[in-house]
Amino acid sequence: MAAIRVESEIPGKVVSIEAQPGDQVAEDDPILILESMKMEIPVAAPADGKILEILVAVGDSISEGDEVAVMEG
Repeated sequence: MAAIRVESEIPGKVVSIEAQPGDQVAEDDPILILESMKMEIPVAAPADGKILEILVAVGDSISEGDEVAVMEG
Protein backbone atom coordinates (compact mmCIF):
# COMPACT_ATOMS: atom_id res chain seq x y z
CA MET A 1 0.00 0.00 0.00
CA ALA A 2 1.19 3.48 -0.84
CA ALA A 3 1.47 6.34 1.62
CA ILE A 4 -0.92 9.21 0.94
CA ARG A 5 0.19 12.64 2.06
CA VAL A 6 -2.73 14.81 3.19
CA GLU A 7 -2.26 18.53 2.56
CA SER A 8 -4.27 21.54 3.64
CA GLU A 9 -6.02 23.39 0.83
CA ILE A 10 -6.29 26.58 2.89
CA PRO A 11 -4.29 28.44 5.55
CA GLY A 12 -5.70 28.32 9.05
CA LYS A 13 -5.35 27.30 12.68
CA VAL A 14 -5.91 23.70 13.81
CA VAL A 15 -8.86 23.73 16.24
CA SER A 16 -9.46 19.97 16.57
CA ILE A 17 -8.10 16.64 15.43
CA GLU A 18 -10.83 14.20 14.45
CA ALA A 19 -8.77 11.09 13.56
CA GLN A 20 -5.85 9.43 15.33
CA PRO A 21 -3.06 7.16 14.06
CA GLY A 22 -4.47 3.68 13.50
CA ASP A 23 -8.00 4.93 12.69
CA GLN A 24 -9.67 3.66 9.53
CA VAL A 25 -11.24 6.50 7.55
CA ALA A 26 -13.40 6.68 4.45
CA GLU A 27 -12.92 9.16 1.63
CA ASP A 28 -14.16 12.60 2.72
CA ASP A 29 -14.14 11.75 6.46
CA PRO A 30 -12.73 14.71 8.42
CA ILE A 31 -9.18 14.25 9.69
CA LEU A 32 -8.93 17.64 11.37
CA ILE A 33 -10.74 20.95 11.59
CA LEU A 34 -9.17 24.29 10.69
CA GLU A 35 -10.39 27.75 11.60
CA SER A 36 -9.99 30.12 8.69
CA MET A 37 -11.65 33.53 8.35
CA LYS A 38 -13.83 32.74 11.42
CA MET A 39 -15.18 29.55 9.77
CA GLU A 40 -14.46 25.95 10.70
CA ILE A 41 -13.26 24.01 7.66
CA PRO A 42 -12.61 20.24 7.70
CA VAL A 43 -9.54 18.73 6.11
CA ALA A 44 -10.92 15.49 4.70
CA ALA A 45 -9.36 12.14 3.83
CA PRO A 46 -8.63 12.07 0.09
CA ALA A 47 -9.31 8.30 -0.07
CA ASP A 48 -10.29 5.31 2.05
CA GLY A 49 -7.43 4.16 4.26
CA LYS A 50 -5.72 4.14 7.63
CA ILE A 51 -4.20 7.14 9.40
CA LEU A 52 -0.49 6.52 9.93
CA GLU A 53 0.56 9.86 11.40
CA ILE A 54 -0.87 13.26 12.30
CA LEU A 55 1.77 15.93 11.66
CA VAL A 56 0.11 18.91 13.40
CA ALA A 57 -1.27 19.71 16.84
CA VAL A 58 -4.25 21.73 18.06
CA GLY A 59 -3.25 25.40 18.00
CA ASP A 60 -0.80 25.07 15.10
CA SER A 61 -1.08 27.63 12.31
CA ILE A 62 -0.64 26.07 8.89
CA SER A 63 -0.32 27.38 5.36
CA GLU A 64 -1.94 26.25 2.14
CA GLY A 65 -0.15 23.12 0.92
CA ASP A 66 1.26 22.13 4.31
CA GLU A 67 1.27 18.39 4.94
CA VAL A 68 -0.98 17.64 7.92
CA ALA A 69 -1.23 13.84 7.95
CA VAL A 70 0.01 10.64 6.36
CA MET A 71 -2.37 7.82 5.45
CA GLU A 72 -2.06 4.36 4.00
CA GLY A 73 -4.46 3.86 1.13
